[in-house]
Amino acid sequence: METILKINNLDKSFGGVHAVNHVSFEVKKGEILGLIGPNGSGKSTCVNLISGVYTPDSGEIIFDGKNIVKMPVPNRADLGIGRTFQSPKPFSNLTVYESVFTIALVHNRHMHDAREKTEQILELTSLKNLSEIKSGKLPIEKRKWLDLARILAINPKLIMMDEVMAGLNPSEMEESIKLVKKINEEGITVIFIEHVMTAVMKLCHRVIVLNEGSLLSEGIPAEVMKEEAVIKAYLGGGYADDKN
Repeated sequence: METILKINNLDKSFGGVHAVNHVSFEVKKGEILGLIGPNGSGKSTCVNLISGVYTPDSGEIIFDGKNIVKMPVPNRADLGIGRTFQSPKPFSNLTVYESVFTIALVHNRHMHDAREKTEQILELTSLKNLSEIKSGKLPIEKRKWLDLARILAINPKLIMMDEVMAGLNPSEMEESIKLVKKINEEGITVIFIEHVMTAVMKLCHRVIVLNEGSLLSEGIPAEVMKEEAVIKAYLGGGYADDKN
């Protein structure tokens, strides 16, 4: 399988603390890769380095064959790198339709194409029946879906989804898992940053485990979850309890 993203020896420190400590991994085109680890393990820093919020102290970020390590955030979005945030950030005073259309208009030359793209996205994300509702009035689950819808408007090749399952009840989580699968089936590669192990197990083809800024393990979720070092560093007894 072709590689879409390659992280080579990525390093980032804040005030002498290694947030990301010489981490290397690859993301294959079309896969859902889980990025997991305890709080403070370096997951969010990794995402911020890939998206361009932070500049690494050293290392390479190769996306679609290009080293983007010094590329500004908007240029990375133009290349097809999108991300969501742990807390949704809707355009509160815009309707759902307007929120998606505004971004689609930036990434499509003609208004007709932007409208068509917006309609397709709202259909895909099951937001069409909410298109005239103000974004700030949506419940948390739908706000998270709107975040994904807005990212889809940039025509992404890769989406980094940062804790999209947080705060959802079991029914909402199941619907969100279906949505992530639908997005992936559109040919979009996903980096799935998540604490909810049920969702990780159902969605991810592979997982990367970070701990204290370093790469602890990687592989197929069911195998990685059994590793003693992973259980000790991150899962503890919670995962075992969840399985029973």
